[in-house]
Amino acid sequence: MSHSSKAAARYRAHVADVWAAQGGPDGAHDLGHLARVWANARAIALDEDQVDWQVLEAAVWFHDLVNLPKDSPDRARASTLSAEAAVVFLQSDGFPPEKLPAVAHAIAAHSFSAGIPPETPEARILQDADRLEALGAIGLARMFLISGRMGGGILDMTDPMALHRPLDDKTFALDHLEVKLRGLPATMQTRTGRLIAEERTEWMMSFRSRLLAEIGG
Repeated sequence: MSHSSKAAARYRAHVADVWAAQGGPDGAHDLGHLARVWANARAIALDEDQVDWQVLEAAVWFHDLVNLPKDSPDRARASTLSAEAAVVFLQSDGFPPEKLPAVAHAIAAHSFSAGIPPETPEARILQDADRLEALGAIGLARMFLISGRMGGGILDMTDPMALHRPLDDKTFALDHLEVKLRGLPATMQTRTGRLIAEERTEWMMSFRSRLLAEIGG
């Protein structure tokens, strides 16, 4: 399977057009994010059996086609809306119609907030590939970016580890490590995804230790 295809170029162009109409990408979800998820997906898929690369490629590029803010009341429906919009485009683009349900399922199931169990190799790979974007150095960069856009701060200087208060990742970005990110490796669907997730999570915890040391925490 080629690392890039003519179809991918069309997919990128369509996503860019749709996002422009929606007001533009949010920085954490942009074409760079899609390219990194595709790289993650390829690495994972090489160790998986019975992967339909055509389905996987389309699902990756369209998984955030309808990109709703993290604090939107419809956030849990974003992946389903993306799946529906992707199918409409792919039908017009000559995609094999018998493969459209598999693309739609992989897109719908990738989302953490949607809570849809992945039932195909492509869905499991996409879910893992996307969750890897929340971990490691890129995960921390995206975490702080999203928190800042939503009005949150870096940390609670009086209690950075939340030893005497409830965790609150809407107010303090650093809390998100414990609220969600530290537990992501256990949710991984593939062996390769889990190994990468564990390494990236270990790095994030070392970053937190360094950050606390610098502020005297």
